[in-house]
Amino acid sequence: MVNLAHSASFDSEDKDAPSKPGIKHLAHGAGASMDSTLMNAMAKSLASAGLRVARFEFAYTAARRPGDGRKPPPKAERLLSEYVAAVDDLGPTTGPLIIGGKSMGGRVAGMVSNPFFEAGWVAGLLCLGYPFHPRKRPNQVLKTLQHNRSAS
Repeated sequence: MVNLAHSASFDSEDKDAPSKPGIKHLAHGAGASMDSTLMNAMAKSLASAGLRVARFEFAYTAARRPGDGRKPPPKAERLLSEYVAAVDDLGPTTGPLIIGGKSMGGRVAGMVSNPFFEAGWVAGLLCLGYPFHPRKRPNQVLKTLQHNRSAS
C-alpha cells in the first residue's frame, strides 16, 4: 500500500501499477476505516487480480484516528462533495475507473455517479454490502439511485 495523502492509499502488488489500467476507487463504511479488515481484504484481492485500487476515508473517520472518539457519521448527503473531491484527486487514469465502497461508501458513490458516467470518467459502480432496494422488494429503488436520477 502506498499512501497518496493523509486519508488515501493506493494498493497494488505490482510496482508498475500506476501505469496500468483499471482503478477501483473505494470508500469505507460508516463505522469502519479505509484499512478495516474487509477493506484490506477487498483491496488485496483486487490488487492480486492485477487491478489498481485507491482507497480513501472521509474526514470524520480520519479525525477519529488520533483518539477523537467515535462520533456518529454525518448523513450521506453531507459526504457527496468529499467523495467527488477524492475522485478528482486521482487525476487522469489510463483505464476504466470504477467507483464504490462498503455500505455508506457505496451509497455515496452511487449518489455521485451520474455526472461521472455522463462525463465518461467512470465505467462502473462497485457497492459492497449496500442494497439498492429494500429486502424482498426488488422493484423499489432506494433513495441512492433516486437522488442520482434527480441530480442528472
